[in-house]
Amino acid sequence: MAEWTMIGGIVIALAVGLALGFAVSRLIIRGHIRRAQEEAKRIVDEAKAEAQNTILAAKDEAVRIRNEAQSQIGRWRANLRREEERLQRRREKLDQRQEALDKREQSLNKRQSALDRQRNEIEKLYEKRLEALEEVAQMTREEAKQELLAAVEESARQDMARVIREIEQEAREEGERRARKILTIAIQRMASEHVAEMTVASVDLPSDEMKGRIIGRGGRNIRAFEQAAGVDVVVDDTPEAITISCFDPVRREIARRAMERLVTDGRIHPGRIEKVVADARKEVEQQIREEGERAIYEAGVPSLHPELVKLLGKLRFRTSYGQNQHAHAIETAKLAALIAAELGADVEVARLGGLLHDIGKAVDFEVEGTHAQIGAELCRRYGVPEEVVHCVESHHHEVDQRSLEAIIVEVADAISGARPGARRESLEQYIKRIRTLEDLASSFPGVSECYAIQAGREIRVIVKPEEIDDLAAIQLSRDIARKIEEGMDYPGQIKVTVIRETRAVDYAK
Repeated sequence: MAEWTMIGGIVIALAVGLALGFAVSRLIIRGHIRRAQEEAKRIVDEAKAEAQNTILAAKDEAVRIRNEAQSQIGRWRANLRREEERLQRRREKLDQRQEALDKREQSLNKRQSALDRQRNEIEKLYEKRLEALEEVAQMTREEAKQELLAAVEESARQDMARVIREIEQEAREEGERRARKILTIAIQRMASEHVAEMTVASVDLPSDEMKGRIIGRGGRNIRAFEQAAGVDVVVDDTPEAITISCFDPVRREIARRAMERLVTDGRIHPGRIEKVVADARKEVEQQIREEGERAIYEAGVPSLHPELVKLLGKLRFRTSYGQNQHAHAIETAKLAALIAAELGADVEVARLGGLLHDIGKAVDFEVEGTHAQIGAELCRRYGVPEEVVHCVESHHHEVDQRSLEAIIVEVADAISGARPGARRESLEQYIKRIRTLEDLASSFPGVSECYAIQAGREIRVIVKPEEIDDLAAIQLSRDIARKIEEGMDYPGQIKVTVIRETRAVDYAK
């Protein structure tokens, strides 16, 4: 019972404590609320006072801004009034100036009318005078104009031809002077010893009896020889000599050597012939290799494809107008190198181009085409540089020349072929070339006469003066020269001289 009494007391004590705690908490909370309300009221009062002050300041600022705006507007209005007054004064001045210009325009119109009347009168007088002049001159204005233009054109053409002649003459003299200097130095430095030579495919015999032994019984010896050597043996009435004919100069040389050895030995029969021809072929092939190596050594070329060396050696047995092509190739290479050095061009390209420029002549009897085209193709095939190939294919203008070295090779070729004693022609070929040259020049209209002189190195053309004037004469010389280049094959160069003269003849009675 005592324990329950104790527990009841504890419960009561706890209830009383809780009630007291609740009451204390409410008192504390009410204190906080009261203080918060007082603080809020204070803040609201301060905000109202501050807002009132801000409103008063804003009103003062608005009044100030309005006053300033009114003052600014007043100034603007004053400026506008002054500007309007100034514009009014300018408008009045412009009106006055416009009135003055209108009066001046009226005056000018009156003067223009007077001038028009005077111009019409002058034109009428001019027409009357022209009609009077036409009656006196007995020609119309168009006829007089055409005659005047023709006279002026004739005078201008004469002056033009004179100026062209003077300029060409000066350029030609200067060019010839420089060319002579360069070529003289080149030729002097080379000091060539070559002379013209002719490969004669004939064999001397000790007596005419040897012809019978060469022919053999029933012609067996000559047939065996022709079959082994690939040539034609001509036995004619020429005393103590026979002729070997073949388009291939190498085969012709082999046959010539074999025949000379057979004639010297005296033993001529088919078995012996085959052996001698085979030995001669080996000798010529060996000589071809040696001559090719000698050519590149003398020309100063470091190395070439073996096939090109062989073709160069074949040129030893090839001639052109009596000039040996092997010597001509070496000479051209040296000349081209010397000229290139003088002109500042590529010496090695010019040297190799000069050496190989006629390489096509070694096989031109076997392959179709010109020797320049054939030579260019051979050079390309064996790896020669393209700039050297261009020198080869353009040295006869079959291809337009694009480099200085190509022109140098052409010049060196012409020097080597045109120097005295380098080449010679047969009488028949010479006469044919002279006749072709004169016929070609005579084919142009306006040509009266033409003569080939200086062994075909110059053609003089006499024209009709009433058909060809001075300017046309200059053009005619160029046309003839161009046609000669395109239609003829000749060594060196040909000078074309066009002569135009006017003669006045009268008789004293």
